[in-house]
Amino acid sequence: MHKQNFSKIIIYCFLIVVALMCLVPFYSMFITSTHTNSDIARKLLLLPGDQFFENYNRLIGTVNIWRGFINTTFITVTATVLNVYFAALAGYGFSKYHFRFKNVLFLFVLGTMMIPGQLGIIGFYRLMETFHMLDTYWPLILPAISNAFGIFLMRQFADSSVPMEVIESARMDGYGEIQLFNRIVLPMMSPAIATLGIFAFIGKWNDFLTPLIVLFDNDKQTLPVMIASVKSQFSSDFGAQYVGIVISVVPILIFFSFMSKRIISGVAAGAVKG
Repeated sequence: MHKQNFSKIIIYCFLIVVALMCLVPFYSMFITSTHTNSDIARKLLLLPGDQFFENYNRLIGTVNIWRGFINTTFITVTATVLNVYFAALAGYGFSKYHFRFKNVLFLFVLGTMMIPGQLGIIGFYRLMETFHMLDTYWPLILPAISNAFGIFLMRQFADSSVPMEVIESARMDGYGEIQLFNRIVLPMMSPAIATLGIFAFIGKWNDFLTPLIVLFDNDKQTLPVMIASVKSQFSSDFGAQYVGIVISVVPILIFFSFMSKRIISGVAAGAVKG
């Protein structure tokens, strides 16, 4: 009994240390945003300062940060919804339907994961120029429909957690294929959807290269590009940049905390059913 209690204490202490290590970068970010540029450059900052609002005023005086926040929110939410829905649809199709060259096509989809996206950026730019989509949000939203990792994740989840008996029963009840997917399969895949949603949301929210290349109007730019462009006359304004980083990180934390609960509840429900 004492050995069990001692082992639990060791485990809890280890988890607390790991949690603190994960929180240190966020604490440092918030603390740094409250100090002057000279303090940020010269000192190790452990306690909060009193320069947050001065840094914030310089930030909004340099870039329209809240316009960038709205732009990023619109792009990220729209792209995440498309990403998750079509990845679930394609993954479900690869899992439960049988057609010629299914495995070959799936291997081809997986093969695209091995090609860095930066290699195709020139071709992507020329393609968007051909379709007259430059300086619009379409190049940032439409590619979300095709996500090789999402298709792989959803297929693996559908193989293990979506029984064919449920699908056949729904078909006998008169459900069409799209109706069956939307009403029956999609709710069953909610843990995988939440997982993919977190990756898709964070990836699109932090996307820097694509909006930098395809957007020319400053009022259309996203938060990462706006924050990187914050500079004083001779050097980067670190205080203002850290305030912008704080503003950009808060939605990610909120979204992650919400979706992680969906993952845990979905896994727990599956365990109970099992």
